[in-house]
Amino acid sequence: MAGDESPEAENAENLDASNAPEQAEQFEEAAAPSDVAADDVADADAAGAGPDINYGCPFSHSRGQRVIHPSRDQWLQVAAQLLADGWNMCVDVTAVDYSAYQTDRNLPDGVVGERFEVVASFVSHGRAERLRARIQVPGDDPRIDSLYALFPGTDFLEREVYDLMGITFDGHPDLSRILMPETWEGHPLRKDYAVGAIPVQFKAPSQP
Repeated sequence: MAGDESPEAENAENLDASNAPEQAEQFEEAAAPSDVAADDVADADAAGAGPDINYGCPFSHSRGQRVIHPSRDQWLQVAAQLLADGWNMCVDVTAVDYSAYQTDRNLPDGVVGERFEVVASFVSHGRAERLRARIQVPGDDPRIDSLYALFPGTDFLEREVYDLMGITFDGHPDLSRILMPETWEGHPLRKDYAVGAIPVQFKAPSQP
């Protein structure tokens, strides 16, 4: 229709470099954490924090993220609370073997470090926030409840941890290897796993 701007003209207006400083300022204001929310968190921290802050778990902060430290016995119940509270996506499940780690692990008071630690990362799209959970798993009983029933997207993530770390996820519908062959012995990312080598023979170049 006459007088309507074409898509190209509209895009050119949106990409006008003269608007960049104002757009950047608006983006920074939108991305900055709310002072009210930050005060609420600080007040809750000082008061011992309620379930809406730490979900009944010891907690800490790392790299701008809240980190909760549930026990293995709490894990499934805490994960259900997270889902109900709007943490609608579990974006990663991984694990760490601390058997060769000698420095401070940044654990809050009351949390005893074990050989293994399962780490799960959650996203709340409504809050535009991330939250991390660190669960201690003993080396002599490396098992923990599966998140599959609550977050089905953790299927392959838990299988990878099982395959490479040897941690069993109770309740997983198909806990089988995913990277290594089914006949593989051991779990390659454990610190006590032997480092393999393949001998390679090189031929020296012929001399003129």
